[in-house]
Amino acid sequence: MYYRSRSSNIAARIFDRQICTPAPGTSVHHARRFYENLVPSYTIYEVECPDHSFRKFTEDGQYLISFSRNHQELIVYRPRWLSFSCNDEDCDQHDLPSKARRFDSFFTQLYCVPLASCNELICKDFFLYMESNQFGLFATSTAQIHDAPAVGGAVQGVPSIEKITFHLLRMEDGEILDKKVFSNDFVNLTHNMGVFLYDDLLAIVSLRYQTIHILQIRDSGNLVDVRAIGEFCREDDELFLNSNAQGMSLSDKNKQHQVPENNVENHMHQGQPNMGNSFLSGIKQRLLSFIFQGIWNEETDDTLRIQRLRNKFYFHFQDYVDLIIWKVQFLDRHHLLIKFGSVDGGVSRNADHHPAFVAVYNMATTEIVSFYQNSADELYMLFEQFGDHFHVTSRNSMYMNFVSSHSNNIHALEQLRSIKDKASNSSQFVKKMLASLPFSCQSQSPSPYFDQSLFRFDDKLISAADRHRQSTDHPIKFILRNPPHTLKFKIKPGPEAGSMDGRAKKISSFLFHPILPFALSIQQTLFLQPSVVNIHFRR
Repeated sequence: MYYRSRSSNIAARIFDRQICTPAPGTSVHHARRFYENLVPSYTIYEVECPDHSFRKFTEDGQYLISFSRNHQELIVYRPRWLSFSCNDEDCDQHDLPSKARRFDSFFTQLYCVPLASCNELICKDFFLYMESNQFGLFATSTAQIHDAPAVGGAVQGVPSIEKITFHLLRMEDGEILDKKVFSNDFVNLTHNMGVFLYDDLLAIVSLRYQTIHILQIRDSGNLVDVRAIGEFCREDDELFLNSNAQGMSLSDKNKQHQVPENNVENHMHQGQPNMGNSFLSGIKQRLLSFIFQGIWNEETDDTLRIQRLRNKFYFHFQDYVDLIIWKVQFLDRHHLLIKFGSVDGGVSRNADHHPAFVAVYNMATTEIVSFYQNSADELYMLFEQFGDHFHVTSRNSMYMNFVSSHSNNIHALEQLRSIKDKASNSSQFVKKMLASLPFSCQSQSPSPYFDQSLFRFDDKLISAADRHRQSTDHPIKFILRNPPHTLKFKIKPGPEAGSMDGRAKKISSFLFHPILPFALSIQQTLFLQPSVVNIHFRR
């Protein structure tokens, strides 16, 4: 088959676009090929910039989010393209003037808003953006209390935070529209793990009280409670149980008049219903019912049924009861993907080594739809073939629909299968791949430079995932995926000449603009020294 090499000349490609019509449904992919020609190939090293903690660009590229070093203030910038004057004929051959090498040549500060109170800090790893309304969700919290007593139905072993506050801001002017406070609770805010945003729906997981709080973000900027899933599943469950408890209490009082007086006190202590301990939570009962029915339906013979239930259900009954909710994501407006595991795994930084399960829960019917262990081959096949169904994005988020995954990109799929073929233990490989489920919300960059159909790069050093990486003194290469397979640009974090102290452990983060050929690389050490910020752009 004849392959026509794509021109590196912008004018030629624009002419091709005029005379060639892309196949139906591929116009955006066709347009994104222009990024093969428009790359951030010029770097300004060690830019003069404020000593802030830079978080990310919003998905539409309108804002750069940063926090003050004392984690008290939110500072928001507007990206703008560099402009400067030059009197020579060939300006591209000259170095940039000193004024153009500063941070404020590329960004305009919009506002600085104090978010945290005196005993709270901004959670610098947490930020969610609602593109349709240009709302931003931020969080502040007090310090963790690791040995907090389990009171009021709290899970033993889960830390407590005296106050967690979610702030909903209008990004245009920084006005705080609404707040949601959780007291003496624990929500995992690291990399948005405990919170998921889908369209206007927000799911917040209380690890300490095992409750999934569903909120709606109204166009007016209000955070409205929709439902709480955990102890109760339906809106009227609590009302039904409370009315039933009152009926039981009246029945007990009637019985007390029929027994000798010296037995009343003892009978009251034994017979008084304790609603806090009488029942498993609603979500746990749904889960146990689903497991029981699944095992029951495996056999038609009653004797074999009893034997299977004894071996597969009753033998593991307490293990199922002890499971707690770790993490949640929306699959759509009615279904949640819920991860269950042990208490130790729920609060551990590395939960990959703990056994875990995932379940699909229907909020409308309050039923568990499916349930898998995180080493199940059937779940892995769904993950491999339909990965984009787990990477759900809000319907208004256009840019996030083009993030490469193994279910929409042949190169990513080949890479995944290559890792699978090299794995010495198939079960461990499956468990490792499924450890990422449920996915964290807005955890990937939509930048076209991470599109694996356009560029090839070392994903051990850089990727679309929103994570810090161990820094390297060698530049990270971005090579054209298609012929002529040339090196298009490099991204090098840290000083141009490399670090003078080779012993200091350095980590890097990369903030790519979702649209422009523009990126920040930020290198920092673990000793709270000022970060080294480089700006990469197309000159």
